[in-house]
Amino acid sequence: MEQRALKKLVESISKTVKTFKKNEVESLIRLYYSFVEKPSGKLTNARMDCNTFRGILHNIFGMTDDMLMDRVFFVFDKDSDNHISVQEWVEGLSVFLRGTFEEKTNFCFEVYYLNGDGYISREKIFDMLKNSLSQQFPEEENDEGIRELVDISMKKMDHDNDGKISFADFEKAVKKDRLLLEIFGPCLPDAKNCLHFEALVFRNNMTTSF
Repeated sequence: MEQRALKKLVESISKTVKTFKKNEVESLIRLYYSFVEKPSGKLTNARMDCNTFRGILHNIFGMTDDMLMDRVFFVFDKDSDNHISVQEWVEGLSVFLRGTFEEKTNFCFEVYYLNGDGYISREKIFDMLKNSLSQQFPEEENDEGIRELVDISMKKMDHDNDGKISFADFEKAVKKDRLLLEIFGPCLPDAKNCLHFEALVFRNNMTTSF
């Protein structure tokens, strides 16, 4: 990438993403451009599609749930253009790698509410748990057992008893018990994968190791 353009991009992104140092932002930008196709050879036209992003989530961060990987993509994709820009890439990774508990709470809720109305419905909880459990225990899938888990989840999280989980419900529940943060399926990388990623990209600058 042309050095002047890279410096300008680092300066621009660093103004809004305070989680990373400038040299770390530069490493993430270089990594981004190593993954994406560059139409007509122009870096300004480069965009990351869902398949590429899912490959990163799977191969680097150890995620395996197809439904949740798609949802993580849509949360990263803030402008909903079906691609992740380099700005969205760095912003999303700031939550993934170093987000505060509040930021991760917001992130997980966005992943889980799925249908865009700001609530996690009983039906969506059933779908997510069924999907998650069928991947972990394919021979033990039992709709009745999943419905019982849905009931337990609703009792723990639906504080206003309106039959759906709002952000206020979700936030109250996870503040009381942080283990509930990813109750409906893993959508954040574990600490080991985060440390491995940072070691390769930031400390060793081995952006080609992936």
